[in-house]
Amino acid sequence: MKKTFWITFIVLIILLLLHFLPAIHVGNYTVKRVDLLSDVRKSDTVSEKVVLPPLKKRIKDSSSSGITCIKDFSDRSQRGMTKFYQALDEIKSKHKTVRIAVLGDSFIEADILTADLREMLQNKYGGCGVGFLTINSMTGAYRPTVHQKSSGFIGHSALKGGFDKSKEGLSGSYFIPSNGAFVELRGQNDYAAHLDTCAISCIYFTNKTGTTGISVNVNGREEQEYTAEPSPELQKLCTNGNIGSIRWSVKKTSSSVFYGIAMDGKQGIVVDNFSLRGNSGFNLRNISESMLKGFDKQRHYDLIILEYGLNIAIPHAKNYDWYERGFVKSIEHLKECFPNTGFLMLGVSDRDYRTEDGEFRTMPEVKMLLRYQENMAAETNIAFWNMFDAMGGNESMSRMVHAKPALANYDYTHINFRGGKHLAKLLYDSLILGKQEYDRRRVNGNK
Repeated sequence: MKKTFWITFIVLIILLLLHFLPAIHVGNYTVKRVDLLSDVRKSDTVSEKVVLPPLKKRIKDSSSSGITCIKDFSDRSQRGMTKFYQALDEIKSKHKTVRIAVLGDSFIEADILTADLREMLQNKYGGCGVGFLTINSMTGAYRPTVHQKSSGFIGHSALKGGFDKSKEGLSGSYFIPSNGAFVELRGQNDYAAHLDTCAISCIYFTNKTGTTGISVNVNGREEQEYTAEPSPELQKLCTNGNIGSIRWSVKKTSSSVFYGIAMDGKQGIVVDNFSLRGNSGFNLRNISESMLKGFDKQRHYDLIILEYGLNIAIPHAKNYDWYERGFVKSIEHLKECFPNTGFLMLGVSDRDYRTEDGEFRTMPEVKMLLRYQENMAAETNIAFWNMFDAMGGNESMSRMVHAKPALANYDYTHINFRGGKHLAKLLYDSLILGKQEYDRRRVNGNK
């Protein structure tokens, strides 16, 4: 009995003393300190201080609704939200299709956030279909918004070796077919509305030399065959109808390169998800002018949303001057190639880390990066939405992780589909509020 007491006492003393050892760092991860008294000890952890760059331009938030307003830094060129709001007005009057492209990283992978934003906008403005998808997923991520199957295509990603930049598409990828390659999409209504059928389906490709034979099968019926002649520009083939399933096949190919397939409506809202895991957005400036202008011609976007930053917010960063210089080039390149498109930058979401005391805190670098992103929007005269503030600010990611049911993953970085729906509603509310304020200014004669 006495021996057991002394062994227990010695172990207890050792565990208490371990708390005073310096923190152990493995890469960017800090090993949690042993602290037997953590539940009763008053935390004295102070967040690391960071020096924020000054704002280049200030816009007053005039909303008292609790909604995080979109800040529009556009000049006379109106490259912020105006072109998008104007397009919304033309949906009914001109039977217009309004397209939104969301370019981003793994935060929106597998149609997270964009699926629910698409449904909310289609509920209000009409539209159907899942929009544009690459020929196949480059990560194997499962999209619950569509059933997809493909075979005979070799995919190439901008973030992997052996990539030919001259072939890069808007998605940061391209696909080389063999004879007999096919891609098939089938609508569904298990996750969101308006996705079981569409009115038009198109496939996008280049064919610079020789002819390419392509066939399409709608709803399992008789196959239609097409021949694509050589052209230096991006091409598309489309078919119409009440489409529940679509299968595009490559019967004969020489030099063709494929990019994606779409299921859309002929009127209303289209939301395309262009996510690329690990992407910083720098690759956008490497996409050729002819390719981007081809997308603008064949699939014009009224609004391009830029969602980047998670792969840039690194611990102990002193500044993001290098990122600002690089990403501004990406924005200006896109603006030049999409001259009639509005742009909205999403500020990086909250990202939490475990302190050496075992508590989760917002990475100080996130706030620094947010300031840089807002300044980039001001410098390039586009719009900016502070997603960090909208989701609740400091430690909001941690609260989402521990919500019941959980809204985010235990990496304290990525949201799940429930979290995507939550953030989509916040962004939707901000877009609708922005449209209402645009309408009010127009009525008052101040556009």
